[in-house]
Amino acid sequence: MELTVFGATGGIGQEIVRQALDSGHQVTAVVRDPARLTVTGAGLKVFRADLTDPEALRPAVAGRDAVLSGLGARTRKDAGIATRLTRTVLGAMEAEGVRRLLVVSAGPVGPDPEGAAFVDRAARGLVSLLLKDVYADLAAMEGDLARSATDWTVVRPPRLQNKPVTGSYRTAVGSFPLKGRFIGRADVAHAMLAMIDEPGTVKQGVGVAY
Repeated sequence: MELTVFGATGGIGQEIVRQALDSGHQVTAVVRDPARLTVTGAGLKVFRADLTDPEALRPAVAGRDAVLSGLGARTRKDAGIATRLTRTVLGAMEAEGVRRLLVVSAGPVGPDPEGAAFVDRAARGLVSLLLKDVYADLAAMEGDLARSATDWTVVRPPRLQNKPVTGSYRTAVGSFPLKGRFIGRADVAHAMLAMIDEPGTVKQGVGVAY
């Protein structure tokens, strides 16, 4: 497949690029600073952009089979960036008629899993309160996706870890894995790539966790 990856220099984004190349896909990595992209490969194209102009991004998404995004705030002071930058991506995709889009959100933005214990619900509520600006940004981003013409999937992980890819994790379409507290960034990337061709994940939020 021909894929475009936004946020390609982030922890999840670089893993998407690396694993996609290893699987034989052609990958366009959209970055602001190419020096921060440490992944290399014969199937890689690097597209430099600042993500402020949908017209400038059209060549990066034109003709692609899917677009994957790891864009989002790294700290509370960056809140708002996920919505703002994803709107630019949506504008470019809709102008080019590219439909498949997978993005990273966060577990607390979605519903509590059925049967969740009080301690887990309380922990999710506390995290949401502490990072309310970041999660409000992600919720607004999800709202934009729901109103878009794309075949979107929102992937909602819990607390992220730097661990090697295992390919062993749980997913829950429209919900969240019960007692799911952690997942490695590499496995989030693995899950996103696996969902590209899964029709049951289209226009759905999918919780993913160990």
